[in-house]
Amino acid sequence: MKTRFAVIALLLLALGCGEPEVRWPVSRQGGSFLKLSAERNKRLLEQEQALLDRIIEADSQHTYLTSQSGSRYYYLQQAPGDGYTPQPDDLVTLTYDIRTWDNDSIYPETEIGLVRYKVDKQELFPGLRNSVKLLQEGESAVFFFPSSLAFGYHGDQERIGPNLPVQSTLTIVKIEKQSDSESSNP
Repeated sequence: MKTRFAVIALLLLALGCGEPEVRWPVSRQGGSFLKLSAERNKRLLEQEQALLDRIIEADSQHTYLTSQSGSRYYYLQQAPGDGYTPQPDDLVTLTYDIRTWDNDSIYPETEIGLVRYKVDKQELFPGLRNSVKLLQEGESAVFFFPSSLAFGYHGDQERIGPNLPVQSTLTIVKIEKQSDSESSNP
């Protein structure tokens, strides 16, 4: 019995030892969904920018500026000179509304109310979060946000649909400086 077991073990050992088989990496054509999504988003942004260009061209009353994040805006009320703009951790009291680019109200300022916002520490949609840092106390401006800077392809799950560009009238009522940020902005 022992010899039979030993012979079987040696036989398995001899058959088990063979030339190692090379395992080649599997080549997959992955990422096509992401590439298609990126292309779709680029086309959507181009269409929204073209529409915004037509809106700006038709509006001869205002001078439009472009922010670093890509939103366009014009001032309703501008403070003279280069004053203090909100810095991270400052507490800002502000008002805003949300409308379509056709000026249809989605969330009126009266419904949103007065908002106290800690800069870069609380949740606002990306375009508004960046825009708060552009205005001084007492200033008011109308911002046009492409859908990628607004609520994106999800919308807000309530009144704002997917891929909807919006505009917002933003007013900075008060800026409460934090001690760290006082030295970082004149």
